Amino acid sequence: MNMVNFYESLRVMGMGMAGIFVVIGVFYALIVILGKIFPENAHK
Repeated sequence: MNMVNFYESLRVMGMGMAGIFVVIGVFYALIVILGKIFPENAHK
């Protein structure tokens, strides 16, 4: 096995995983912001 290819694949995999966490963080931030803009009405 060529170690250069192995390390390059690890770099690509790391960038992909980082991208997934960034997208999840953006979705979470949007949910929090929308929750503050449109608060849930309390039913009595």
